Order: sequence, then structure tokens, then C-alpha cells
Amino acid sequence: MDFSGKTVVVTGGSSGIGRATVQRFAAAGADVFFGDLNEDGAKETVALVDKAGGSATFHPLDLTDTDQIDAFADALHGRSGKADVLANVAGFDIGQPFIENTRDFIRKVIEINLLGVINLTRAFLDPMIAANTGAIVSVSSDAGRVGSSGETVYSGAKGGIIGFTKSLAREMARYRIRVNCVAPGPTDTPLFHANPERLKEALIKAIPMRRLADPSEIADAILFFASDRSSYCTGQVLSVSGGLTMVD
Repeated sequence: MDFSGKTVVVTGGSSGIGRATVQRFAAAGADVFFGDLNEDGAKETVALVDKAGGSATFHPLDLTDTDQIDAFADALHGRSGKADVLANVAGFDIGQPFIENTRDFIRKVIEINLLGVINLTRAFLDPMIAANTGAIVSVSSDAGRVGSSGETVYSGAKGGIIGFTKSLAREMARYRIRVNCVAPGPTDTPLFHANPERLKEALIKAIPMRRLADPSEIADAILFFASDRSSYCTGQVLSVSGGLTMVD
């Protein structure tokens, strides 16, 4: 896949799936503009991309702060005019029973995983509509398709991403903007390893392929939906989960 001459925006680029996505797009020739709260991790991502001969620029981004979301979008538009691709990758969760969730925790999970994606997508839409082209790929989760014990609010937020993707795809089709969704299963990321050991072991045993996904495998699915190879796909959800969930 060739993204030469394309401007790609990625959230959560400081680690995990977000970092792998930045690296994959940069390796494919894109000019990548990414955001995250973790500035030290962002520097590592930029260094990795530079070493590989790619192009990636970091800008601070807190998805719970609408002013930062607007500043992030303005920085990209002032530099490049519009995004050709928006990849909503950033996410947050801590595995615990729902009855142990505090209201502050619930609010944070929803703000980052659902509301932040909605607000950020809205901030990038107008120039895409004016150009009559674009691709938006959001990372949901198979937890949002079938549920996941210990991730109830997260599952609800990620399920919301699926509904948001499908509805936005219907509205944006007239502008030739494709909107799709990747739903990872358990993946070898810092977010996964923050879970209790017992939960991690149980999840890996439940995967038919008996291993975690590598972040690059999720990134490859994101690139597919962002590329012309999926030019007739919109409003779709692709599970990348080693067979953990097999849904219609």
C-alpha cells in the first residue's frame, strides 16, 4: 500500500497499536501527524520513524479536553490543509468489575474511548467534506461486539464507536468519505498488560490461535481500510482477534 503524498492523522501514537500504526503509515510514504498525552513515548515513536526514513510529527493531545482537540486539528489544518486519513486509535481502560467502577473512572473511559473520538472526528470533517474525499478508521474492540467481563463501560464505549462508524458512513458516503472500524481482540500492548495476570491468562487461553495479536497486525487492518484497496468498503467492522469472536 502506498500513501506517498498523503497526510495521515493518528491518535495514541506513543505506544501500542497507535505507535505501530504511525510506523506502518510512515513506512508506506505518508506524512504522519500524531497525538498523545505521553510525550516521552511520542519522542520514541518519532525516533523510530526517523531511523526508518519516514516522516512523523507529534502534537500533544488530550481527548478529554475539547480545547486541545481543536488546537490539534488547527495545527494540522494550518500545516497541511486537510487530513487524507484520520485513524482514531487512542484508548483507555483498566480491567475491573463494574461494581468497583467509580464515577470518575466511568467518565474517563467514555470521554477517551467514545466522546473523544466523536469530537476529534468532527474537528477534521469540514476540510474532508470540502475536498470531497477522505478515509476515517476508528479502533473499536471485540469487547464492543460481544461484551467482556471486567470491561463493561469500555465495552459500552467501544460498542458506541461501532454505531457511530456505521451512522457516519451513511452520512459521509455522498462526500466520498469512507468510514470504517477495526475491532481488535487481545493485543500485546501496555493497555493489555495492565490487566490482572489471571485475566490475561484467561483471555489468551480463549483465543483459538493461542496468542496475542502483535500491534502491527492491527495496524495492517487500519491501513487496509485507509487505502484504495478498500475503496468500496464503508460502514464496516473488521475483527482482528485470532478467532476469539466469530460474529456475523
